[in-house]
Amino acid sequence: MIEPLRFSFEVHCAAHHAFAVWTRDISTWWPVSHSVSVERGLVVVLEPYVGGRIFERTPAGQEHEWGQITLWEPPREFAYLWHLRQDRADATEVHIQFHALGAETTRVEIEHRGWERLGARATELRNRNQVGWSGLLPPYLEAIERSRNKEQSA
Repeated sequence: MIEPLRFSFEVHCAAHHAFAVWTRDISTWWPVSHSVSVERGLVVVLEPYVGGRIFERTPAGQEHEWGQITLWEPPREFAYLWHLRQDRADATEVHIQFHALGAETTRVEIEHRGWERLGARATELRNRNQVGWSGLLPPYLEAIERSRNKEQSA
């Protein structure tokens, strides 16, 4: 078995808010560099139900599918098959949990697994995804902060 990628961090907001920023508001923080088209103005869509798609829509309306929701239990957790820039048959699995530690603190835990199904490319793709996560999490954390600042100034 190839070790899953695991990330755990705290955000200063309620679990339902951390969940909503990741899912409903994903397009506001997802880096263009982490897309298929790499086009400014693209929209990231996460359809909020089991079987829902995760995809990008370019300004011209072209869609590129990235994954499919396999678990949807707001505001506690969701999971999806992930195949950005890969064949759908080579999808890995991502599971994200939001643990309320108090009224305004949430621990986010991410596990990205299923590398074995990628055969000889498993280690290379796992390493690339580890780098990818390091570029993805800071914009999410910034989006949480922006949303907190909006609430405080409202």
